Amino acid sequence: MFRLFLGGMCLLGFHVPALMAADEPLGPDPQKLAKVRQKAITYLRTAQRDDGGWTAPNATGITALVAQALLDSGVARTDPALAKALDLLAGLLQPDGRISAADSRIPGYETAIALTTLQAANASGKYDKAIAAGENFLRGLQFDESKKTEPGDASYGGIGYGPSGGRPDLSNTVFFLEALEATGANSDDPAVKKALIFLSRCQNLESEFNPGKNTVNDGGFFYTPAAGGNSPSGNTPEGGLRSYGSMTYAGLKSMVYAGLTPDDQRVAAALAWIRKHYTVSENPGMGQNGLFYYYFLFAKSLGTLKLDQVEDASQAKHDWRKELAEHLFAQQQANGSWVNSKSSRWMEGDPNLVTAYALTALKSCEPPTKE
Repeated sequence: MFRLFLGGMCLLGFHVPALMAADEPLGPDPQKLAKVRQKAITYLRTAQRDDGGWTAPNATGITALVAQALLDSGVARTDPALAKALDLLAGLLQPDGRISAADSRIPGYETAIALTTLQAANASGKYDKAIAAGENFLRGLQFDESKKTEPGDASYGGIGYGPSGGRPDLSNTVFFLEALEATGANSDDPAVKKALIFLSRCQNLESEFNPGKNTVNDGGFFYTPAAGGNSPSGNTPEGGLRSYGSMTYAGLKSMVYAGLTPDDQRVAAALAWIRKHYTVSENPGMGQNGLFYYYFLFAKSLGTLKLDQVEDASQAKHDWRKELAEHLFAQQQANGSWVNSKSSRWMEGDPNLVTAYALTALKSCEPPTKE
């Protein structure tokens, strides 16, 4: 594994357990969390398709995210509904190693999530074949010398949606790194090192790791520097690619996965951006668009860093676990699901996908155990 935790340190307004008052409770009320979680699990059971998946026959990514959310929520891998979903995912293994429908347009994204989920549920090697094949398929997608992409190219080290060309992006690269981490890769893995080059180029930061012209330099992240660059948040008046919340949390988490430490200027700059833009009411830079994907990455990133409080730009301290969880509690629908009622962009009108995001986020919001 190449996960690095920051316990016992304080950096840029982030406070870890050693700095918390001994009697100060962290995170949401456990009983309320359990009740909300069970209601969501019940919803997902009723929403499951007869084939074991969710939403549509070709929605491999959504099925994998839901299955992972159920695992995160304490559902046993032997539970009939979950076992059926896992077997469906393993059965989607194609001859080239992708874990998706044969004609999927996004096999990289789907394979990475399916592999991570199958690895989490892999008892007695049941899914070894699919995991090994999926890993080989994913490694073959990386833009590097094997694809005649040199280190100076903005695409170098990144991952896109599939092998048919296109451009790499930070979102796909994040899921790629999670899949590699799940299979035991470390920071010395060549694929991880190459991915770190791409991550650095997705950051608005002037540094030796990002030699391109940068007109923003705020430490945040954007979608991709490849093919001329793109940020769904748009451009600054000076023409730079605007940073936004979901990709900044994604970039920070992935850099830590790739072995960077708190004293690395890239990590420090990303944490500074997060401190300045801390919120659970919107996806900074995107408003309500991609809101639950933002929560998914927000919680996983801060959970990975083992941070208990975030001090924002006004020096107010936030128990992010409690704030995010209570915000999600208030948004749960009567049937136990969540849905983005203000924006359906990026499929956030689908309650199955959004409920998976919310449950995974709530996993990271669990009150931390005392060491």
